[in-house]
Parts: sequence; structure tokens; C-alpha cells
Amino acid sequence: MNIFVSNISFKVREQALSELFAQYGEVASVRIIKDKETRRSKGYGFVEMPNDNEANAAINALNGTNHYERDIVVAEAKGRREEAPGGTAEA
Repeated sequence: MNIFVSNISFKVREQALSELFAQYGEVASVRIIKDKETRRSKGYGFVEMPNDNEANAAINALNGTNHYERDIVVAEAKGRREEAPGGTAEA
């Protein structure tokens, strides 16, 4: 499951986010989105967890918790990857 994480502190690195989510299960990848020009974090990112049960446990446990002095928002990523052009899901 792809998990969207926002309100991430600009101090947080991908390794710290990976360790936070690893408490709930296997983390396949972590991506913090950065500004192309400044390379500074935009304050949000994605965590990929292969097991949906573990991912849901992480979402339920971490949403609204304080991480590096910021209350992070954690939710299942809704998204562009599953949609075909025109906004319809591919069959």
C-alpha cells in the first residue's frame, strides 16, 4: 500500500521516516518530495508498505502523532498511479 504522509518537518530525512513506519511492518520504500531547485523538502512524502494490514496499522497509529515537533498526517495515498488518462480506472 502506498501511504501519503504530510506536515513532515523539514528536518526529517527518509531514514527517520522509514524507522518510524518500520515499527508496524516491512517498509519497501520511502520518498520525501523535494523542491527541484532548492532540494529542500516540501513537507510531504510517500511510504510504501507491501502488507496492507501492516500499512493500515501504521496509518491508524501514526496519523495525528507528533514527529519532530510536527503533527503528521498519515493516510492511504489516493491516486494517480491507478488511474488512466481521463480519470477512469484501468480495467
